[in-house]
Amino acid sequence: MSLPVVIDQSPDPEHPDQGRDIAPSIAAWVRAMGPSRTGALLLVAGTVLAIVWANVSHETYEAFWDTRMTIGVADLNLDFTLHALVNDALMAVFFFTVGLEVRREFSIGELTTWHRAVVPVVAAVCGLLVPSLLYVLIARGSGWESAWGVVISTDTAFLVGGLALVGPRASGRLRIFLLALAVVDDIGALSIIALVYTENFSPQPLLIAAVGLVGIWFTRYVPTGRGPIYATLSIIVWFAFLASGVHPTLAGVAIALLVPVYRPSRREVEHALALARTFRQSPTTQYARAAANSLRESISINERLQSAYAPYVSFVILPVFALANAGVQISSEVLAAAAGSPVTWGIVIALVGGKFVGVFGSTVLVRDLGLGELGPGLSSSRLAGGAALCGVGFTLSLFIVDLAISDPAVQNEARVGVLLASVLAFGIAALIFRATERSPREMEVGQVLQRPVDPARDHVYGPVDAPLTLVEYGDFQCGFCLKTAGTIQEVVQELGGRLRYVWRHAPLVHYHPNAVAAAEAAEAAAMQGKFFEFERALFVDQEHQQPADILRRAEELGLDLVRFEKDLTSSAVAARVRDDMLDAEAMDITAVPTLFVNGRRHTAPHDARSLILALEADTEPAGDRPSP
Repeated sequence: MSLPVVIDQSPDPEHPDQGRDIAPSIAAWVRAMGPSRTGALLLVAGTVLAIVWANVSHETYEAFWDTRMTIGVADLNLDFTLHALVNDALMAVFFFTVGLEVRREFSIGELTTWHRAVVPVVAAVCGLLVPSLLYVLIARGSGWESAWGVVISTDTAFLVGGLALVGPRASGRLRIFLLALAVVDDIGALSIIALVYTENFSPQPLLIAAVGLVGIWFTRYVPTGRGPIYATLSIIVWFAFLASGVHPTLAGVAIALLVPVYRPSRREVEHALALARTFRQSPTTQYARAAANSLRESISINERLQSAYAPYVSFVILPVFALANAGVQISSEVLAAAAGSPVTWGIVIALVGGKFVGVFGSTVLVRDLGLGELGPGLSSSRLAGGAALCGVGFTLSLFIVDLAISDPAVQNEARVGVLLASVLAFGIAALIFRATERSPREMEVGQVLQRPVDPARDHVYGPVDAPLTLVEYGDFQCGFCLKTAGTIQEVVQELGGRLRYVWRHAPLVHYHPNAVAAAEAAEAAAMQGKFFEFERALFVDQEHQQPADILRRAEELGLDLVRFEKDLTSSAVAARVRDDMLDAEAMDITAVPTLFVNGRRHTAPHDARSLILALEADTEPAGDRPSP
């Protein structure tokens, strides 16, 4: 095992800040911030417009959403109001996208390993139980204790959008935690809707739904033309749920959980590239269709559907839902009734206080007891802000109001409570984030290595108990990292067994499209004990890191290719690279290479002599430094 032998062909490493910015491209979680913010603002706009419309002309508001539509042929007809169409049909699409995310998280996302999943799972469960108990205690004697379902759910769209609007910078790790929590929260809320708020249940149509769902499962094995089959079976399943009395939005979740999800196979990607090259040489309709189909099929249908439906859900369905359901008359009579209503205050206290206590309290408890793992950057202050934001229960809360409460007057009181709770939760979260992000402790975050070196996890070159530690966040396609690799080799030769060198990934995805693939390939090689050998091969030839090049290098190094290809598509490899990327974002690493000398960020020149002087100036090992 040896460090990379490099060719001096890149700019001077003494000016690492000339490297490109990685902040705009650290994984899809951060790129999604823009659409999330826009979707949240549209949701707010729909809410405001509904309230204004309902108060300016309540009669036209009610009349519009009570407009009846009849769809059918001959004697087979469906009679809908516009309001029911939004809540039963459009919201089924929303819950379908939620189900796709649930499926993905459990298959290749944050919930694939128990030590990572346990904290958001426990937080979500406590975030369901504590508000429910609080509401029942406060609303006791009102006759509407059964409406506890109104306070159980966190609004995923507002949660993500609100975090984008008022959350801390470099909030990728917090966003993943809250998304995992919201996924479990949605599962619980949807289960409660099915078990508690379903009336006039008829089991026979569910047999048809079951057959349709089995058909959806087996559609994955159909070689071509799966789209029309999925669409037809999905419509049948939705109608079967509707006929059974089970709320048809749950059909969306059931269908989504059966849609396959997988990480792209390197061989499939290489096959798609080969077809694209063939089309370039012979641009015919046949080759164009074959190349397009191959490219499309290399990505799982789960991710393709999420990408296709997400804009419609964020920019159309949720704003329309808010417009159809948030039309509360803010009259003196309604406000007076709400002010003295145990239903209103039960909702406000349960959502604002109950969610915070349930989510934050359980998270801190699980963390302190060592029962689960939280990533670097998830400080108590950030967790507190995220827990406060969980009190925004807008979409599902308004949805369950209509299911749980039959009295129109009490419905208005409940909607006032939901709106007030959402505003308060959002405001409290904003105050927590603003107050804590300016604290000296948070300002120090980017200067200290947040995740101490762990020899069992990290890629360490040199004695694991060496007194000096040098940690590099880098990119296998970055010319500056290539140059620094040669410098680090000089440092290793000079310091010998007194130094341990650690590599962590911070690929410049926006500028280097193969950077993540190279990092994952190095991790797959590490599973066969050849990380640094593969690192050297990547650095020696940075221009050739296509899938075929990756496989060729693995073969040249004598790796088991079958195992290597399997590991390349595993969730463990993807999570390992993603963790390093989120660490880099949490420490505000905006250029690579970024070095940490004995646990502190190195801002001096990167030449060998400067690094040696910095390492010897402080001999406290990075692994012994406390993480902020």
